[in-house]
Amino acid sequence: MLRSLLALSTCLMLGGCVLGGGNASIPDTFTLSQQDVDASQKARNSRRQILIAEPVALKTLDSDQVVVRTSPSAVQYLADAQWNDRLPRVFQSKLAQAFETSGLVGGVGLPGEGLAIDYQIVTSIRAFEINIASPRSAVVSISVKVLNDRNGVVRAQRIFGSEVTAAGTGNDDYISALDLASTIVTRDIVAWAAKYVR
Repeated sequence: MLRSLLALSTCLMLGGCVLGGGNASIPDTFTLSQQDVDASQKARNSRRQILIAEPVALKTLDSDQVVVRTSPSAVQYLADAQWNDRLPRVFQSKLAQAFETSGLVGGVGLPGEGLAIDYQIVTSIRAFEINIASPRSAVVSISVKVLNDRNGVVRAQRIFGSEVTAAGTGNDDYISALDLASTIVTRDIVAWAAKYVR
């Protein structure tokens, strides 16, 4: 008991301990903004219904951590920052909402929602990271397939990418750059895929 009291008093004096273990600080939580596509495209709408499959990603990207590339072969995670869900689910939600607000398709669904689907939008996250090389920038690269849900034939496939220089070196600057890069990629995906789901 004496040892426990001594340990407790030491913790209180140092001010850096958390009773019961765990981290002393809670990381800031971020998400991707939802933005509309160019309104001029909305007249070219289709009656087809599409499914936005959850993106495939390597384990490094398949988490709620923000990836920082420190060299061509090494990555770390951004300190005191996290996504509000696993990154594939965060991007899936952004892409689904972009298709919904575009008005370019008849309906948009996620797995398990029970829609009668004409096409699937199948994606793979190749890069979604902060590159700390000079200049520090956000890099997003997404591989996309338009898959006919009725016969399994890939109608079209393409890789989309964007790189945006960060305005500063803070977490907010890095996340803002990632958000803008992902917005550019998402808009390009929607405009491109809509041509193949008619």
